[in-house]
Formats: sequence, structure tokens, C-alpha cells
Amino acid sequence: MRLFLPLLSRGAVCRAWLRPFSTATQRTAGEDCSSEDPPDGLGPSLAERALKLKAVKLEKEVQDLTVRYQRAVADGENIRRRTQRCVEDAKIFGIQSFCKDLVEVADILEKTTECISEETEPGDQKLTLEKIFRGLALLEAKLKSVFAKHGLEKMTPIGDKYDPHEHELICHVPAGVGVQPGTVALVRQDGYKLHGRTIRLAQVEVAVESQRRL
Repeated sequence: MRLFLPLLSRGAVCRAWLRPFSTATQRTAGEDCSSEDPPDGLGPSLAERALKLKAVKLEKEVQDLTVRYQRAVADGENIRRRTQRCVEDAKIFGIQSFCKDLVEVADILEKTTECISEETEPGDQKLTLEKIFRGLALLEAKLKSVFAKHGLEKMTPIGDKYDPHEHELICHVPAGVGVQPGTVALVRQDGYKLHGRTIRLAQVEVAVESQRRL
């Protein structure tokens, strides 16, 4: 027995046959459009641009720091040169004030010398000696004033205890009346201090017991 199916037109069969494939094709196309393949292609490009921007920023910062460093080095070198020049000037002109005061002492000494060199009559010798004495006294007073002004002090250690940091021992002498052993009995050459620092030792004779005399 034969079953007869209704005949379908060729167009209907084709539409029925192609519809599932068209839907699948559209779904596949939709899935392909929603897939992450395109972002995967754009990802490295964005990352590269970000890295390039960061590199440019870092390079600019490096250039800025380099310029600052070079300026700091130049400023430091200028300061060093100025400081060195000031130190050199201080070494050369540090005693300028002292020398200026000594010039006045030299003037007094020159005038006193002129009094000696001038020809005088035999009767005028006493007057000449008086002028010389006054000139020398004035010279000594002026010199002491200059020394005091600049912190230069003469040491007078007679009667003081012997100190090897301030005194240079020349010899020992017997201790006399009022002179204690171990103290300075006589000064051969004066010592000097500059602002409290010994710059020249005083040459002294130190008293000792008679039996210990050297």
C-alpha cells in the first residue's frame, strides 16, 4: 500500500531546508561578533600606547633631573671658587689692619733715627739724647698699643711656675730669697701670646735647690 504525502513546491522545500542553516549562520555570525577576538587584537595596541606615554613621561623627568643636577653642580663649583678666593684674600689681607698700625710705629722710628743722623754741635748732644729718649718712649708706648689692639700679649712669667708649654728652659739657677724652686727666676727673652695662644716661648731660667743645680 502506498502512502502519498502532499507534494510541496520546490520553493517551499528550499525555504524549509535553508531556514535552519540561515538561523545557524546568523547565530554563528552573532556569536562571532560577540567574541573577544577583536579586543584581543586591540589590547596590545593600547598597552603599547600606554607604555610609550609612560616612557615619554619618564624621559622628560630624567631630562628635568639631569638639568637640575647640572645646575646644582655648577652652583657648587661657583661657591667653591668664591670660598677659595675669600680664603686666599684672607691669607693675604688678614694682617692689613695690623700692618696699617705698624706703619705709624715705623714713622716714629724714622723720626727718631733722623734725630741721631743730624749733625749737632757738641753742646747739643744732651738735647739730642733727650729727643732720642722721648722718641723711643713714644715708640714703645705706640707698639704696646698696637699689640694690645690686635690681641698680642707679652708674657711676664717671673715668679710663675715653670710650664714647658709656655717656657723654654735655658738653665737652672739656685733658688734665692723669695724665689721658690721650680719657678721662673729670670727671663732671657720675652714670650708672646696671640689671643691666648702661645706663639713664642719665653726663654727662662728656673730656680732649683742649691744642691740640685745643673
